[in-house]
Amino acid sequence: MPTIRAAHHHMNKQPRKKLIREGQYLAEVDVELLVADDEWSPYLSVEDAYELDDVREALKKVDTTTAARYGRIFSLTPIAI
Repeated sequence: MPTIRAAHHHMNKQPRKKLIREGQYLAEVDVELLVADDEWSPYLSVEDAYELDDVREALKKVDTTTAARYGRIFSLTPIAI
């Protein structure tokens, strides 16, 4: 019977800011980028990915109060057309 060995991956967490734009709003959200020695690296944690989804959905509904729970919110104003 073959032996199954657990893969030991070295993983670093790097803080990053992700920007999400929906309409006239932009959210700046702090996340941790997970960097490992595998082919999927770098990636976000499941929790951070869900938070980014929540922010995007809140901004789509123009619910800046909910979006602000996750990070800084900006209103974008075009300078020229």
